Amino acid sequence: MSLERSLDKAWFLSRLTPNPRLMKHFFTFAFALILISCNVSSQDQNSEDPGQKATQAGLDELSRAYFASGCFWCVEAVYESVEGVAEAVSGYAGGHTENPSYQEVGTGKTGHAETVLVYYDPSVVDFKTLVDVYYGSQDPTQVNGQGPDNGSAYRSIIFYQNEEERQIAEAARNALDESGQYEQPIATDIEPFKAFYRAEDYHQDYEKRNPYQPYVRSVSIPRLNRFKEKFPELLKAGE
Repeated sequence: MSLERSLDKAWFLSRLTPNPRLMKHFFTFAFALILISCNVSSQDQNSEDPGQKATQAGLDELSRAYFASGCFWCVEAVYESVEGVAEAVSGYAGGHTENPSYQEVGTGKTGHAETVLVYYDPSVVDFKTLVDVYYGSQDPTQVNGQGPDNGSAYRSIIFYQNEEERQIAEAARNALDESGQYEQPIATDIEPFKAFYRAEDYHQDYEKRNPYQPYVRSVSIPRLNRFKEKFPELLKAGE
């Protein structure tokens, strides 16, 4: 069976699963089986060259910001396309339990939202611009979800670490609410940052490593491309 046919079949079967989070699990499982059965070339599966990834020592010298707006595969890809962002890491924040797993977060019982930690150079891109990226890459009026993903794990939150960040986040939210750009009120919560838990390794750089996965093709990549079209001046060279 060809890769394209296998993916189309996986997509069709997934439509029988109404829960978006279960759909993502199905996509991941189905795609793994397809890679084995179809002998996809290693070029399609490889992660980025480890030598190109920022070292943790270098990241520790940068500023950090935390954003949640739906599936972290999508959000991570958006921020990693922005000039001045060295790395974005998928994880969980905003909950009340320690070290939650993806499956636990999906139940809604841990209180966490899928969140991305953004390492950035404030001399190149400031927090206010990252907030503009945040609002410009989603529908900020959608409550408890983003696109096809629904539930508290997909709610929109800006986590602030100090008073300046809180003021910037609230000013941006108020400006959008008053702009008349949206018919519905802005649904983004603004909360103090408490803890961030890195997601499982297979979630990191998921969109880059799995460009043919059906969810990535139909949701993640289109969301990234809409952002790029809206903010070309913020993109890294080659994006």
